Parts: sequence; C-alpha cells; structure tokens
Amino acid sequence: MAAHSPLSAILVEEAGFDGIWASGFELSALYGLPDVSVMSMSQHLDMVRSMAEHSSLPIIADIDAGFGNAINVIYAVKQYERAGAAAVVIEDKTFPKVTSLVSDGRQELVRIEEFAGKVRAAVAVRSTPDFLVIARTEALIAGLGQAEALKRAAAYAAAGADMILIHSKQRTPDEVESFVRTWDGNAPIVIIPTSYPQLTEQRIRALGKISMVIYGNHAIRAAVTAMKDIFARIRADGGIHRVDRDIVGVEEIFRLQKMEEVKEDECRFLK
Repeated sequence: MAAHSPLSAILVEEAGFDGIWASGFELSALYGLPDVSVMSMSQHLDMVRSMAEHSSLPIIADIDAGFGNAINVIYAVKQYERAGAAAVVIEDKTFPKVTSLVSDGRQELVRIEEFAGKVRAAVAVRSTPDFLVIARTEALIAGLGQAEALKRAAAYAAAGADMILIHSKQRTPDEVESFVRTWDGNAPIVIIPTSYPQLTEQRIRALGKISMVIYGNHAIRAAVTAMKDIFARIRADGGIHRVDRDIVGVEEIFRLQKMEEVKEDECRFLK
C-alpha cells in the first residue's frame, strides 16, 4: 500500500499490508507539487528514512527514473539502502519524467541499452542481494505496445533486475493480463492496478506470474476525500458540532504518536 508520510506508513502496517510503497506521486501531492521530477531526491529520501523509523514493514522506494543517468542511480541506490528501504523501483522514462496516468502527458522512454545500464549499476552497488532492484517499463504507458514491453522487460531482466513492473493506464486489465500470459522470463512481475481496479487479488493469483501488487495512490486520494468532506461539512454546519462524532478522537492521534511511551519516560527520567 502506498504511503506518503510516517503516519500513513504506520496506518499501512496496522491495516495488515505486507509492505509500503514510498510513492513519489503521493509525496509530490503532499507537497502540492506535480509529479514531474521537481521534488528532489533528498526530500523523498528523508521521507523514506522517516517511514523506516516508524514501521517494521519492507519499504519499496519509488525513485522514478533514478534522478538522472546510471551515475545518479549508483548514488541513489546506496543512499536508499542506507536509509532503510528494502527495494527501489526504477522506470525507463527520460529524466525529468511526467507522471504516468495524466491525460496526454509526455511519455518518453530512454533507449533500452541506457536503461539496462542503470539496472546493472543498481545491482552492482547494492550491499546485499536482499535489496531488490525492480525495473519498471513504461512501454504500455507510452503506447508502444506489448512487443516493445516484452522486449524491454527481457533486456532488463537480463541486466539483473530482480522483478519487472509492468504499468498500464488502460481502463481494463486486458493488456496487462496479455503481457503476463506472454511473459516467459524468470523475473517475477509487479503490477499497479490503479486504472483497472476490477483486477482483484483472486484474478491476479489466477495469472500465476505476479508476485507483487502495489496500490499506488489510494492513501493520498483517501486523505483528500476525507479532508474535503469534513472541511465542507464544517463550513456548512457553521461549526464542528456535527462532524466531531464522525472523525477519530484526539486520543487516537495520541496513540499513533505513542504518547503513552512519552508519559512513561517522563515518569522514569524527569526528576
């Protein structure tokens, strides 16, 4: 499940998910910025580090195009591994990128050889093979078709990618399901079914080759939905007297902040 803050990471873990997607899209939205590579690596890296401090779940860091060329990727992988991430996802777009699902967005891909070099660089500098390098191809997003997507995925797997992420903005899962059925590589597949939510986990398991499903932007969308609703109701009601019963109490926020631990530490150490 996507997260964009330490608080949302805590809630992801409490909900029972297996891992956290440190989403570049969500963090950009949190800062009120478009997801077009204007947010710096240090901003995203700081958030990943904070998430790792507040959650025991593995964190998959969404590092877009790797913040530049293969040299930038080398630096990024070292930094994210030290920050506590369990994996990075690198996509084969040009830098700066444009977010994948925007209508009529500029979707330009780098040459296969260039991106394979990024994958090889990432694999070469990680300190342990337990740190996963996930190669994301945007060939379907760019409208280049299944053959190009398969060609790129095979090249990235040959370069050492641990997993292949295939992305699509079609409103049905047809092209992703077709890719999965056709894929004959050894690398497991990752999907982000944002545009085709009818692809349930039951259907995903039936395909047999998908090892990870990322719910890529639902945390920030849920937060915006809830805030817009509550803010509008407060304005309409002329106060908080009606909405107060429909939102969590401040005690729940205290729990998430671990205020009980603070009180215990005060009793122990403040003399």
